[in-house]
Formats: sequence, C-alpha cells, structure tokens
Amino acid sequence: MDIIKYPKPLVRRKKTKFNRDISRVITRLHVPENSRTPKIINRVVNLNENEAEKLMERIHFEFFDRHRDITRVLKKHFDAVAEYIPRGEDLSETKKMLIGAYFTMEYSVESAALFNPSIVPHPDQSNVPEGSLRYIMSFRSVGEGHISSISFHSGIIDNNNSFTFDPVSEFVETPNIQLNPVYDRHLFQLKLSEMNASNETTNRVLQQLSPEFTYNNLKERINELKSNPDFPPDSETIDIIYWLANSNYEIKFHTEYGISERVIFPTSTNESSGIEDARFVQFFDEDGESIYYATYTAYNGFSILPQMIKTKDFITFKIITLNGKAIQNKGMALFPRKINGKYAMLSRQDGENNHIMYSDSLYFWQESKIIQEPEMPWEFVQIGNCGSPVETNEGWLVLTHGVGPMRQYCIGAILLDLENPEKIIGRLNEPLITPREGEREGYVPNVVYTCGSLIHNNRLIIPYAMSDIMSAIATVSVSELISCMKQSC
Repeated sequence: MDIIKYPKPLVRRKKTKFNRDISRVITRLHVPENSRTPKIINRVVNLNENEAEKLMERIHFEFFDRHRDITRVLKKHFDAVAEYIPRGEDLSETKKMLIGAYFTMEYSVESAALFNPSIVPHPDQSNVPEGSLRYIMSFRSVGEGHISSISFHSGIIDNNNSFTFDPVSEFVETPNIQLNPVYDRHLFQLKLSEMNASNETTNRVLQQLSPEFTYNNLKERINELKSNPDFPPDSETIDIIYWLANSNYEIKFHTEYGISERVIFPTSTNESSGIEDARFVQFFDEDGESIYYATYTAYNGFSILPQMIKTKDFITFKIITLNGKAIQNKGMALFPRKINGKYAMLSRQDGENNHIMYSDSLYFWQESKIIQEPEMPWEFVQIGNCGSPVETNEGWLVLTHGVGPMRQYCIGAILLDLENPEKIIGRLNEPLITPREGEREGYVPNVVYTCGSLIHNNRLIIPYAMSDIMSAIATVSVSELISCMKQSC
C-alpha cells in the first residue's frame, strides 16, 4: 500500500517562552459571609488608635510597594462594607484603611498558567520603524481556583520578523467598572427568552419598565414585586434577570499605566469562574475605520455564556452579551470585515464541527452552517477554529485545532473563498504544529492551541500555548502555507 506524502510547510519556533509569573498580583475584595463581617469590623473598631496605627504601619511596609495605589483600593473596599459600621461610630482614617485591609486579598492572576494567546496590531503605530509592527498579545491567565482572566503583553516585530518584547511591569491593575447606563427592554426580553427565563415573573418585571431602562429602574421594579403579597416571584428567574443585567458593563483602565499592567478579571456573576479564550480581532468598517472585538466564553462554574469585548484603545472596554439561537458552545471567531454586507463568524455549536454564521447585527446570530467536519485521523474527535480568519489575496486563512488519539491537540489550517467563505479551497491534511518534546507536559498534556494570528512581511505569526501552562511563538511563510494547502485539498 502506497503512503501518500502530503506537502507540509516549514514552521519556525521562536526561542522565547511566555511563562507564568507568580509575583504579579492584583487586589480583590474579600468579604466572608455577612454574619462574620460585622464581627470583623467591631474588632477593628474596638482597637485603640495606637494599635491601629501600628497595624497600618506593618501593612504599609509589607504591601504598599506591591501595588500602584493601595490607598485607593483600601478606601474602595472600606466603602464596600461601610453599611456594617455601627451607627454613630466616628472612625479615624487609620481605622477606615485598616477595615479596608481586612476585606482585601491579593490574587496572583497567572500563578497557574499563561496560555491560549491571540495577537493583533497595536492601535498606536507611531514612531515604529518602517517595515516593523507594534503588536498586542492577549493571554488567558489562570490563578488560584483556576479562575481565568485576560492579560496583555506588547512589543515590536521588525522587518526581518524578529521580536522585541516590551518589559512586563511588576504591577497589575484591575479597571474601574460601570454597569450599562441604559438597557433595551426588547433585547433584554429576547435574551431572557433564549435563557428559558420567559415566564410570569419576567413579564411582571418588564411590563412596568420603559423601552429603555436603567439598572436602578430594574432593581426598584424587582423590589416592588418581591413586596407584593399577592404574587411571590420565582427566585431563580430573578437571579437570571440580575445575571443578565450584570453581564453587560464597561471597564476603564488608567491611561498612564502600561498595557502589561491591565488585567480584565471576572466581574459579573456569569463569569465568576473565568473569562476563557478571548479571540481578539482588528475589525474594519466599510469606511475603513478600525475597532477591536474579542469573543470569549464566560463561565460561572456550571454553565457558559458567549460574550463580546469591544475596544478602540485597549484602555476602555465594553462587555456585551451575544444573543440568538446560534450563540451556543465555545470558540466563536469574528471575520475582520463584513462579507457581502453581513457580519460573519466562525463557531462550533455542536462541539465537533466547524460552522459559519452571518448576521445583520453584530450581537444577534440566529443560524449557522457546517463548513468542515473531522476528516483526518488527527482531528477525528473534534475540530474548531483557532482564532479569527486572516485575509490574504488567495482567500481567508483560518488556523484550526484538531483533537486526535490520546486527546492530543494539533494546529491545522484551511483556506476559505474570499467571497463565499462557506467554500473550502485549500487545507492541510497534516498538522501545521504538533506538540513536541518540551511542549507536551503541563496542566493539560499534549496540547498546542492558539486564539489568533496575524501576517507580517509574508509570514504568519502564530502565538501558541503549550499544554495549557505557557506560550511561545511560531512563524511560517504565508505563500508556502497556501501552496501546501492548495496541493493537499
């Protein structure tokens, strides 16, 4: 029996590795159950001022140089528990700060892993040498309790595709958070229906709200309903309503802090167990203006909710819930422009095949279509995209992942028609990147995976994760890759 030899492009792996750094810590509000909170506060209140000042001196010595502005954090966390302060108690600033400290904890955002990267051009390309590109790389950072967040690195790729990496700050910052100022009642009701939460409780909450309402309006209406003795609302439905409202918000970082200091940490209850696998893409409108989007999976420990991030500057980020019958499962990747007047997105609704879907609205997706099924032995278990398609003159270049025997993940590639991306015009029959020695050991062994790539000077730049613990970079000639795909198809 003849063995078919498929063409395979030459992949170059860079030496640099992106490893977890246990010293990079954020501060988190840490409040025990309510019955303990007043007790803790009373113990601080009962300290004499001398004891309180000595405690604050020790906290200052041990923690103040680990954070940019720990005073602001302690004030914020004091405010979060201020309702439990005994009435009429006039506290000194020292005791307020001390109470804030007792309800603060440090969290190492990447103590467990730094993986599943994506890469996009930086929005600021000023003072970059000709032929070079400044980039932003995002990572899934995992810490205690396997909670995932999004962190960023940056640097420059020169005209020879050599990398210069910007220094990574020892500080890490979480942003200021603002819930959506206004909600659309119709869209809100549609999403509740998709979440199987359309019932009498839903109707009674929403029917008294204006077509556009605020979070406070919603809260007031729910409280009114709870106080109505003639109708006991369904508590699970109320939880879902709050869950949805809290899933749409805006965050903003300090402009003076570097990109590596910014961490998007889970904020809403629907993502309390993690923000997973953000796929960033630079999207171009029909007028040529660009904006950045990222799809990610919000996980609350029991169920997932597909979400989208929107930003122009990587300082202010708007978080939006995706809607529609086709919004299921993980791994959604937006095309970088509209196709035939519609938004397009790759997805994996069934956990097995590569799908494509189109929509007039960026946030509503109703139908999907399978464009690729597992075919090769290295992808018999499942296939999916590995980030947003990259446009070339030859077609849409899509990195894929395939799962084969022994649950080994490999990275492959397909080429889609530019005008009809449902049509595959090229593919690799052998993996582009396979886990090799030194990449196979980790939290999840035998896995290579990426959430996005870009083209620079005719080479595809692929940041990729190794066994869900650390990341590296590989490059491959675009023309060679496309040639091999067309020969294999």
